[in-house]
Order: sequence, then structure tokens, then C-alpha cells
Amino acid sequence: MRTAASLVCSMAVLFALAPGAWGQARPAAPKAAPKAAPAAAAKVDYAARFAGLCAACHGANGRSDLANTPVLAGQPSLYAATQLFLFREGRRSNEAMTAVAKTLTDDDLRGFSDYIGTLPAVAAPPAATPADAARMAKGRALADQYKCVFCHGAELAGGQQVPRIAGQHEDYLRESLRGFHSGKRPGYTQAMVAAVSQIPVEDLDLLAYYAARFPGK
Repeated sequence: MRTAASLVCSMAVLFALAPGAWGQARPAAPKAAPKAAPAAAAKVDYAARFAGLCAACHGANGRSDLANTPVLAGQPSLYAATQLFLFREGRRSNEAMTAVAKTLTDDDLRGFSDYIGTLPAVAAPPAATPADAARMAKGRALADQYKCVFCHGAELAGGQQVPRIAGQHEDYLRESLRGFHSGKRPGYTQAMVAAVSQIPVEDLDLLAYYAARFPGK
């Protein structure tokens, strides 16, 4: 299993290098007769690929209606790329996502994540019952107490490698937080595991309740 340090290095190489900068320059070759320039590679339509490969589970607009399936709408592209990378490298475990991610090239990771980054946040459909005001107030207090807003922002909108959690599905948030708490779910770094591991489970569930119902921007 790769160490966190090796993953950091791998991700740095993957996303810091510009396309076409993967190798070192070679010495100039001997002069030869001019050759016709190769045809430019066809641009891949990742919107179409998303519609064909991802939308069935994650929704055409990035807001899934399936249980325990994350909302992608409004997620930062770098966060999406990181998660795809972790699935591809076997660091995150999900049978369906692993099967998809293992087929993706580095260019695909960039292409899909860049497209996901263009999907605007989509508000959750109206709930069958209003949010419990007391639980929402307690959830807000816990988000401040446990410094959730320090990384995820006051609007819980995330950014860079930090996911948007405002309006995310409650079951997905609850399972993710419990996974970080137990160490079952790894992160790109140990930040979430360290932040969550000491929080009582009942507070994690209340945070999930709060974030899922927080509208954000």
C-alpha cells in the first residue's frame, strides 16, 4: 500500500505538470527531410462522456437521487480529481467507482474533474418535513466548535481539495464522517481522520443532519 507521502508526490506530478510535459526534452535529432505535421488529436467531449458514464448514478446535472450516492454539483474540480485518483489507485473502496476509475487515464482524470467543476450547485428538493430548528442550531454550533467551517467555509461550499458539503445527501455525509472516525475511509491527507476521530458519533450524525439541510450558496 502506498504511503500518504507517495500519494502526495503522485498527485503533485499528475496535476502540477501541464499536458504534454510528462517527459524530459531529448537531444536534437540529426537533420532530416521535413515531415508533415501530425494531425491534432481530437478533443474529448467530457460532458458527453459524463452523460454516458456518470449521469445514471450521479444525475445529469450532478445531483443524484440515489441513496448514499454523492452530489457532484458544486464540487471543486481538484477535489473531484483527487477522489477519482484515490479510487483508481485502490485507496478508496467502492466496487462501482473502482471499476470505472481503473479505466481512466491521467487525461481522463483531468477531463472529468474539470467538467465536474463546471457544474453549478443544485439545491436539494423540498424536504417532506421542515428541518428541526433546535437540531440545526446545535449542528451550526458543532460546525463552529469542531472547526468544520475553517476548511469548508462559512457557507460549507468547500474549495480546492475540500468538498462542498452544503446540501450533500445526509446518508452519504453520515457514512463518510463515520468512515473517517473509524479510519475505514482514507483521505488524501490525514486531516479529516485527525479532525473527526475524537468527535462523538452522535455529534457526527448531527453534523451530517445540519450540513445536508444547510442551503449554502
